[in-house]
Amino acid sequence: TTALINIFTNLFIGISLGANVLAARFYASGKEKEMSETVHTSITLALISGLVMALAGVLLARFALNLMGTPNDVIDQSVLYMRIYFLGMPFFMLYNYGAAILRAVGDTKRPLFFLVISGMTNAVLNLVLVIVFHMGVAGVAWATFLCQGVSCVLSLWVVARRVRAVPSEGERVWFSWKMLGQIAVVAIPSILQQSFVSVGNIIIQSVVNSFGASVIAGFAAATKLNNVLISSLTTLGSGISNYASQNLGAGKNERVKAGFGAGVKLLGSICLCFTALYLLAGRQLLMLFMNSPTGEAVNTGLTFLQTIAPFYLLLAFKLTSDGLMRGCGMMGRFMATTLSDLFLRVVLAILFSGWLGVNGIWLSWPVGWFVGTVLSMVFYRT
Repeated sequence: TTALINIFTNLFIGISLGANVLAARFYASGKEKEMSETVHTSITLALISGLVMALAGVLLARFALNLMGTPNDVIDQSVLYMRIYFLGMPFFMLYNYGAAILRAVGDTKRPLFFLVISGMTNAVLNLVLVIVFHMGVAGVAWATFLCQGVSCVLSLWVVARRVRAVPSEGERVWFSWKMLGQIAVVAIPSILQQSFVSVGNIIIQSVVNSFGASVIAGFAAATKLNNVLISSLTTLGSGISNYASQNLGAGKNERVKAGFGAGVKLLGSICLCFTALYLLAGRQLLMLFMNSPTGEAVNTGLTFLQTIAPFYLLLAFKLTSDGLMRGCGMMGRFMATTLSDLFLRVVLAILFSGWLGVNGIWLSWPVGWFVGTVLSMVFYRT
C-alpha cells in the first residue's frame, strides 16, 4: 500500500513545503501580518485537504489496488489497512502543516519531540493491538491512526500559542486567497514533483508485482530500509530550503551560497554511513521484516540494497542543490532535475526488467540518480 498512500499524501505535502518557504521568508523579513495570514491559510487548507483525502482513500482503496495488480492473497488485508489509514489523513495533514510552520520560525526541536512521542505511541499500540488483542492488520492501521492524532494535537497546540504571540493589526484572517496564490507559486511545482514521483513509484511497484509474492515481500522490506535514508535526506533538503528562504528574506545572500558546502558535507556523511551499513549488514537488517534468512524474498531485498547503496552519495549533491533552488524560488529547474531522474527510473525499470529480469529493475535507480544529479549541479552552478 505504500506507493498508493504516498501518491495521496505527497500531493498535499507539496503545499506544506510552499507554506514553509513563504512563512520563513516573512518571518525573517519581519512581516508579521503576512506571516499570520500564511499560518491561518495553511492550517485551513490542511484540514480541508485531509478530509478530502480521507474520503478518497476509503472509497477508492480497492479500485486502486486492483489497478496495481495486487495479488488476490493480500488484497483484502491491503484494502482494510488503507481504509483505516486514510481515516487519519486529517490528523496527518494538520501535523505536517503545523510542523512546517514551526520549522519556518526556527523551532525544529518540538516537531521532532512530537514525532518521538508519536513513534513510541505507535510502537506500543502495535504490540498491544496485534499481540494482546489479536487485531492483525487492522491493529497496525489503528495504531497509526491514533499516533497521528497525538502528533496532530501537540503540534497544533504549539502553533496556536506561537501565532497568538505574533502582533496583528485588526482581525485575524483565517483564509486568504491572495496568500494561497503566493503559497501556490512554490507549492504547485512541489506538488507536481511529488505526484510524478508517486505515480512513477506505483508503475515500478506494478512491474515488481508481476514477479510474484516473494519478490514483492523482498522489495517491500528493502524499500523500508531505503526509505529510512531517503526520508532523512528529503527532510534535510526541506531544511536547506527553509535556510535559503530565511537568508533571502534577511538579505544575506552569501549565506545561501555557503549553505551548499555545509549541506553536501552533512548529507554526504549520512549517505556514506548508510552505504556501509547496508552493504555490510543488509541481510541482518532485512531479517527485521522477515521470518527466514534464506529464500527468494531475502535475496531479492539484498540484491536491491547492494545495487543502489554504492550510489547514495550522488543524492547528497542532488538534494542539497535541489533544496537551495526550491528555497530561492527556482521551481522550474527544481522540477526538471526531479522529473528527469524519475522518468529514467520508470522507463528503464520497464525495459531492463524485460531484458534482465527482476534485477534489471534495481539498475534503473543509479542511472536515474546520476542524470538527476548532473542536471541539478549544472543548474546550481549556473
